[in-house]
Amino acid sequence: MLLIECPWCGPRAETEFSCGGEADIARPLDTEKLTDKEWGDYLFMRKNPRGVHREQWMHAQGCRRWFMAQRDTVSYEIQGYDTFERPLLALDGNEGQVQGQVQGGKTQ
Repeated sequence: MLLIECPWCGPRAETEFSCGGEADIARPLDTEKLTDKEWGDYLFMRKNPRGVHREQWMHAQGCRRWFMAQRDTVSYEIQGYDTFERPLLALDGNEGQVQGQVQGGKTQ
């Protein structure tokens, strides 16, 4: 079982989460002008990389908040987490180490 660390609730089983797919996909600005193919590509075509990949996750059976995880698709190792309030958290054993120090959810 994959152990996912919710940035707010801590480590939990994968079964508590819902994967929202690939992260960092920009929605087209003027969708009315898109062809059917362009709209279909936006909705359905996703990268399926071998290696490091960023995904969106929601803690569905917990705080119900969204965050992003950087995961290796080969080993399933999660390398870090990103919220909309702070930069990527590196999982190197120093939980306070984030491109600076994180205290109370804020980067200094």
